[in-house]
Amino acid sequence: MPVESIGVITRIWWAAKVFGDERRRLLANLGIDVAVLDLLSTLRRAGTPYRMSPSELADACMVTRGAITQRVERAVRAGLVERTTAGSGYHARAVTLTDAGNALLDRVVADLLAAEDRLIGHLAPERRDQLAGLLRELLAGLGGPSLTGQVGD
Repeated sequence: MPVESIGVITRIWWAAKVFGDERRRLLANLGIDVAVLDLLSTLRRAGTPYRMSPSELADACMVTRGAITQRVERAVRAGLVERTTAGSGYHARAVTLTDAGNALLDRVVADLLAAEDRLIGHLAPERRDQLAGLLRELLAGLGGPSLTGQVGD
């Protein structure tokens, strides 16, 4: 029975759990969850005026219309987005990132990057590069995204 994979896979699963737990903890401390972060980030990537229709948001976030409705509702209650109109008629509704949502997104990104840096800070820069390369190779072999062109590549 081949057992060589156990040491690698177990360590990857454990690291993913540590990273995920830290991200969820940090987001909870900031009063936001991963789904709302995805919503805010998607609106930001759309560029000014940071506005998209609910169906565009659902497609960009790769979730159902019902899921995007729930995300938008939570973000509206928190004052992070607002429902606006982009013209006339029912289908002209849009979701717009508020100044508060934009400011929170800046803080979340800064805090996440700092936390992630702390998590891997014990690795020398050349070891980080080596690990990123090995993980890129692993993902490519699994048919997953290569994520080339990402920060740190």
